[in-house]
Amino acid sequence: MIIWSVANQKGGVGKTTTTVTLAGLLKERGNRVLLVDTDPHASLTTYLGFDADEIKISLFDIFQQHEIDKSSVQSLICKTDFEGLDIIPAHMSLATLDRVMGNRNGMGLVLKRAIDALEDDYDYALIDCPPILGVMMVNALAASTRVLIPVQTEFLAMKGLERMMRTLKIMKKSKPHSFSVTVIPTMYDKRTRASLTTLQELKVRFKDYVWPSAIPIDTKFRDASLKRMPPSYCSAKSRGVVAYQSLLTYLLRSELDDN
Repeated sequence: MIIWSVANQKGGVGKTTTTVTLAGLLKERGNRVLLVDTDPHASLTTYLGFDADEIKISLFDIFQQHEIDKSSVQSLICKTDFEGLDIIPAHMSLATLDRVMGNRNGMGLVLKRAIDALEDDYDYALIDCPPILGVMMVNALAASTRVLIPVQTEFLAMKGLERMMRTLKIMKKSKPHSFSVTVIPTMYDKRTRASLTTLQELKVRFKDYVWPSAIPIDTKFRDASLKRMPPSYCSAKSRGVVAYQSLLTYLLRSELDDN
């Protein structure tokens, strides 16, 4: 199974949009896709039509289990309205993990063990991360074969990327195998000097990691979230979805090169 985490220590950069859009596009290409929501705010869970306050099962439950096996993980999976696209939802209780269990041995590998148990059930797992470094982000990074970092094309987002890259450097030292990193410029508006300047700076400072194109601002993303649908299902030809199609092709080619 190929496992991608979508992470950044800055909020509002397009993590959930990136996760759900890539998941929808992978599904349309015939892949079985598992989504994992690790953010206590449960944006991905809510996006796909679930009430995060009312759900009876969530990712939090896997951290309560003494033994992690296939059946215990499968019991946490919810079917979405889109066949072949499933989710392990989030609940606000995830916010308590750092305080209650943060120092417990092996806490950083719980999610990896859970996803590994589903190896034969899915082709891809996409993990939507919270915007803070804690137990949940550590779990996501430890489980990943690739980390996708959406970065809004504006000045302040560069600071968030610098922090994220430092975090990844630390994680790589403690991880038994390495993961690839792809920086994804998002919310790009070619009409503004800020977007143009930031995109150029990204390509210069992080040239070994940056996808050479960018995801443009597109109001169709908002329309899709209102309909609780992956953007490609309701606006397949919008400029934002076309850009994500290009990104996915780039990522799949990179996976082939890495392997």
